[in-house]
Amino acid sequence: MKAVTKIFFLLTALIFLYPVEILKADNKISGSSSEKKLEVGEELVYVVKYSVMRLGEIKIRVTDKKEIGGKGYYSAIADIDSYPSIPFVHLHQVYETTMTPDFYSTFFRGLIKHDDYTSYTEYFFDYKHSKVRVREGKVNEKEPWIDTTGNIDKEYQDGLSILFYARMNSGKRKKEEVPVFMNEKKVTTDIDFDGEREGVSIDAVDYDVDCVHLEGEANFISIFGLTGHFEGWFSNDEAAIPIKAKMNVILGNITLELKSWKRNGWQPPKYRD
Repeated sequence: MKAVTKIFFLLTALIFLYPVEILKADNKISGSSSEKKLEVGEELVYVVKYSVMRLGEIKIRVTDKKEIGGKGYYSAIADIDSYPSIPFVHLHQVYETTMTPDFYSTFFRGLIKHDDYTSYTEYFFDYKHSKVRVREGKVNEKEPWIDTTGNIDKEYQDGLSILFYARMNSGKRKKEEVPVFMNEKKVTTDIDFDGEREGVSIDAVDYDVDCVHLEGEANFISIFGLTGHFEGWFSNDEAAIPIKAKMNVILGNITLELKSWKRNGWQPPKYRD
């Protein structure tokens, strides 16, 4: 569970790009809304590439919004599946998150489908009492392998909520050290929301998408050497859809690219100088 959770964090939270043609614009975020909006029912599908190989897909959905005290708490789910044609790679996982109005995690669940069973990891964040409960085990077994509670002194991101945190802050000009609870450890990711506006090409449309840029550093080493510098590009509009991501591994680069989407009335905004 730990290794796959790490790779998922980087594949989803670092948000999107391969070394493709990037059209630089001026530094202004023209057309970018300061008020980002999520939509329940939104569905985004990404293809994962390693060099020229297409390894699989990630599907991310916004599943629910609950109003508590006049504030919205969103829930989301992500499915990760490798392609059957890829030898020696059989990844089938599901990740869930529920987020505060500021897009920090209140609950996380990760499921990994093995050959003969499914394992789970769950985090329950109790910010009022500065506690986090961690449970791990096998689905449908009465007793978990691990059930422990630890102390926390701040709000944390999980491997899926940080994607939405990045979305909702894209286009802003600021630098942050973002706390992340990953594999039962308190780590950080440095993000520079530089707000640079650029045109980015993807296979799904025949024009360059108007995007804003961020980059940063993952302050830990993950499976396959995923670590260090990353870059991401988000649509320059109120939806702030992740378009592409670029990240480093020992053998080269891993890429995520938006393949398809379902969101009422949304199309990738066209880049114009």
